[in-house]
Amino acid sequence: MTRNELIHQIKTKRSFLCVGLDTDIDKIPQHLLDHEDPVFEFNRQIIAATADLCVAYKPNIAFYESRGVAGWKSLQKTWAALPKDCLSIADAKRGDIGNTSKMYAKAFFEQQTSGLGFDAITIAPYMGHDSVKPFLEFSGKWGIVLALTSNAGGLDFQVGRDVNGQQLFEQVIRQTNTWGDVTNLMYVVGATRGEAFATIRKHAPNHFLLVPGVGAQGGSLSEVCKYGMNTDCGLLVNATRSIIYASKGTDFAEKAREEALALQQQMEHELLEKGIIS
Repeated sequence: MTRNELIHQIKTKRSFLCVGLDTDIDKIPQHLLDHEDPVFEFNRQIIAATADLCVAYKPNIAFYESRGVAGWKSLQKTWAALPKDCLSIADAKRGDIGNTSKMYAKAFFEQQTSGLGFDAITIAPYMGHDSVKPFLEFSGKWGIVLALTSNAGGLDFQVGRDVNGQQLFEQVIRQTNTWGDVTNLMYVVGATRGEAFATIRKHAPNHFLLVPGVGAQGGSLSEVCKYGMNTDCGLLVNATRSIIYASKGTDFAEKAREEALALQQQMEHELLEKGIIS
């Protein structure tokens, strides 16, 4: 999916919602365990219930890798079931030396060899340019670099560390900006970081930001939009647990839709307020 196509979907669906598919077989409704592939069946119903309300889906790869071959089969079927008008993000947080990163990129981007053809992948930039650039060399694909994350441990290194007068997360954004551009590079910025979005927009005014932490983690959508939204929206706000685990009963997909709809309506209000839609 290109940048222009993503912007078009945001305006068409009046939403910048990303639904996380961090599907834990121990947390899905019990009645699904009778299915041949309970994880995929859960995902299939969540996707069917929310596809018109969101513009992206983000499976967290660890939840599939942990189940070995069965998990990879669930992941492949889930990817194949994702709507073509939604950005598909492999939340894999990969990042290694160049030849290894290239293989990681092939694993998630090259459908003909791996069975997976995600549009984007999350990347850990700690090892520098040779851990990021291989992902950006795939035409039509996105690298989403971890910049300022919402977890408590993110504060250990990302902030409060002076690197040439800047915090480390600022240096990461400035440096990676020279390796890609707004058509193939995004950043992960946690919703719980609030006013830091204003600082991030100084270094990346036009890039899309993938924003976890709204919903169960307590991030404020209005605050994210106040400091982080640009003229193209520029945001993909992810919600996972608040949507996919809204119910443990047979009505889980219906309740997931209700939660996704509530977020979409808030997002529509923000888009209207900023004049991005009318």
